[in-house]
Amino acid sequence: MPDDELLTVPEVMRRLRLGRSTVYDLIRSRRLRSLTIGRARRIPASALDTYIRRHLEEAA
Repeated sequence: MPDDELLTVPEVMRRLRLGRSTVYDLIRSRRLRSLTIGRARRIPASALDTYIRRHLEEAA
């Protein structure tokens, strides 16, 4: 998605109310998609939405 907002790890931490290591664990385990630009890690907002939706479906 070309106009997808790219979030930083701290932004994702605030939105999910999770710690840094937990967010990186989600990325490492491929439960949360991300990309690297240079040395910066970015998470597309749509990937965060997908993660939340999937997590809610599993909890139901």
